[in-house]
Amino acid sequence: MPELPEVETVRRGLEPVLTGATIVRADIRRPDLRWPFPDGMAKQLEGNRVEQLRRRSKYLLADLSSGESLLVHLGMSGRILIYPGDRDRVAVGKFAHPHPALEKHDHVVLDLETGARIVFNDPRRFGAMDLLQTSAQDSHRLLVQLGPEPLGNDFHSAYLADRFDGKRAPVKAALLDQRNVAGLGNIYVCEALHRSGISPKRQAGHLSQSQIDRLVRDIRDVLDEAIAAGGSSLRDYRQTDGDLGYFQHRFRVYGREGAPCSTPDCQGAIARIVQSGRSSFFCPQCQR
Repeated sequence: MPELPEVETVRRGLEPVLTGATIVRADIRRPDLRWPFPDGMAKQLEGNRVEQLRRRSKYLLADLSSGESLLVHLGMSGRILIYPGDRDRVAVGKFAHPHPALEKHDHVVLDLETGARIVFNDPRRFGAMDLLQTSAQDSHRLLVQLGPEPLGNDFHSAYLADRFDGKRAPVKAALLDQRNVAGLGNIYVCEALHRSGISPKRQAGHLSQSQIDRLVRDIRDVLDEAIAAGGSSLRDYRQTDGDLGYFQHRFRVYGREGAPCSTPDCQGAIARIVQSGRSSFFCPQCQR
């Protein structure tokens, strides 16, 4: 499933095309994805200008001129592709888009006044879309319990120390809990813990303040580096232009079971354990 860097990469790819554009046609090609689409979603989208494109955790939010926002979750295999168009080739009420034919799993298609086309493709249909009132987004069922953004000002050492205080859960599980911090997933938690020298098995409440300080810094660093690399492509993830992300080539631990640890002067090898049904990759020698 795409994590924060992948979703942020998609947002940045969509932003120059979608922000400020008007949706002239919405083609909803099936009744549902993971959940049913809102009734009349196509008509509610058509004629709206996209005022702003945002990310909250692993969700995209397109704020519309109607005062509603289109919420998008990519799920396991969802991807959003941009097909540029030519403004001069689009006449009112007619669509002369120079776009390829739609494919079987192209479930939502948005044609913009600019001639560009935005396509949501999802073979497994675990993605989701919903419409909500922008002013009430914090009460939406998918957003209401989310913690602060790890790259935002509300995520800092004092906050994380308070959230971890007295917690007996493994630090890996505590970081994956979206109520503590929003958007972190398995890949980047494994990578950040390795950089911090913290075992994923360590109880969250047993971390020292200096360890928490370093962990916050390393979480921010690994996310920034992953975003700069266009995210990580393991299975289905693609950027909006169809290209792969590249951060998977810089993994220090994730998916590297048995490989030598990259920490200087460490003679250990990467191990894999299962925690709460998820694989954790770490170095037993330098992560304590």
